[in-house]
Amino acid sequence: MFGKGKIVALGFQHVLAMYAGAVIVPLLIANQLNFTVMQTTYLVSIDIFMCGIATFLQLRVGRFMGIGLPVVLGCAVQAIAPIVLIGQDIGIGAIYGAIIVSGLFVLLIAPVFSKVVRFFPLVVTGSVVTVIGLTLIPVAINNLAGGQGSKDFGSIFNLSLGFGTLIVIILTYRFGSGFLRSIAVLVGILAGSLFAYFYRGISFQSVSEAAWVHVPTPFFFGAPTFNLSAILTMIIISLVSMVESTGVYFALSDITKQKLTTKDLSRGYRSEGLAIILGGIFNTFPYTAYSQNVGLVQLSGVKTKNVIYVAASFLVILGLIPKIGAITTTIPTPVLGGAMVAMFGMVVAQGIKMLGSVDFASQENLLIIACSVGLGLGVTTVPELFAVLPKFVQLFTSNGIVAGSVCAIILNIVFNMRPKTKEHKVNSVNS
Repeated sequence: MFGKGKIVALGFQHVLAMYAGAVIVPLLIANQLNFTVMQTTYLVSIDIFMCGIATFLQLRVGRFMGIGLPVVLGCAVQAIAPIVLIGQDIGIGAIYGAIIVSGLFVLLIAPVFSKVVRFFPLVVTGSVVTVIGLTLIPVAINNLAGGQGSKDFGSIFNLSLGFGTLIVIILTYRFGSGFLRSIAVLVGILAGSLFAYFYRGISFQSVSEAAWVHVPTPFFFGAPTFNLSAILTMIIISLVSMVESTGVYFALSDITKQKLTTKDLSRGYRSEGLAIILGGIFNTFPYTAYSQNVGLVQLSGVKTKNVIYVAASFLVILGLIPKIGAITTTIPTPVLGGAMVAMFGMVVAQGIKMLGSVDFASQENLLIIACSVGLGLGVTTVPELFAVLPKFVQLFTSNGIVAGSVCAIILNIVFNMRPKTKEHKVNSVNS
């Protein structure tokens, strides 16, 4: 359908879509743990490299590994706070020991976890995907305004840059056709970056300071140590990531019209587990399927895995050559925010599309959607809601995606999977 050059551009667009989210994890963790510039540079580079490796593991369908969907993997954002706490209280070695064990746990539990597919009918998966998109919108809006905590947050320049990028994406999609339409997000990002460069300038200091070559080194920060509390914490984070990935898998399944089986899910979870183990060995973090790339698949209309193979290759190369990878860090935050509004909004739209096949004549289904979406968005908006609960419990309750997902699953069991009442049975017999 597309030539090699166009496939490359589409793949790079996927890299830009997930790059900011992937890089922010090592940057925040390095900052909180007081890493040196050299350590931070390694952490960012190896993180991007492993994102590519983790994505490769999912693309090719094998006997035991690979879900075979156009999915992109990146660091799990919900892992930031627990990793920082483990590093501060126990040590760096305990972080990676816990990550390795949690990856092994995911590998072993994959066949069991995959059998919960029957708990994910459209009313559940549609609600989960909608919640995922809605919980990401605040991130996009914060970036559009310049990034939360920035000195010029909400300035006229930032708003103009962010909304200008979004307008370019919309106009490109409206008046473009074929290939141009499919790279509307990339066009918007390039246009926004060029405007920022000529109007105010862009600092390339990160590029000049980055090394040309980076070699992945196992246990760069030292040998792993194994602490029970740290291990249990990372296992919980891995379970949270599996729940998020499940929503992404079903969203992509719906977009590509590829029906998922328990074996497909099991292979997907195993690939995720192996990626987490490799992350621990090479001193990165847990990995999960990135929902922002789902929005890009939907927006571009390009569903082939060849594009994601190219994106994974870019990630590996960027991880090995930090100076090239650093170029993408020069993209202004408002520009990324403007693009994220479109991409994350498409995730919401995909969830609504999935819910369109649900029987809305059923009051039970309406209540499942209402409560799960309401709770998921509510927890995201007011994260301190469960602040009085133990920190162990907060790992579940403080994440809007998990809270909404669990709510949808439980209510679906209560309303749609419970045994028939005596009255129903009598009516069935009489009929």
